[in-house]
Amino acid sequence: MKPMELNLKDLRIQRDYSQKTVAFKSNITTAMYNLIENGKRCPSVKIAKRIAGVLNFDWTKFFE
Repeated sequence: MKPMELNLKDLRIQRDYSQKTVAFKSNITTAMYNLIENGKRCPSVKIAKRIAGVLNFDWTKFFE
């Protein structure tokens, strides 16, 4: 996966969330969220939907 066009860090900061908060609300580990946010891992559809729900964006952006 190439670096995401979607900037998760900016979305997270706009909502004043820590990585730990997004991870907790998405029911994944902070380490996994960090890898996804930094473009080192591609989330499954299930996890993409959870993260998108927490940060309020269309989950399909992960796969564009």
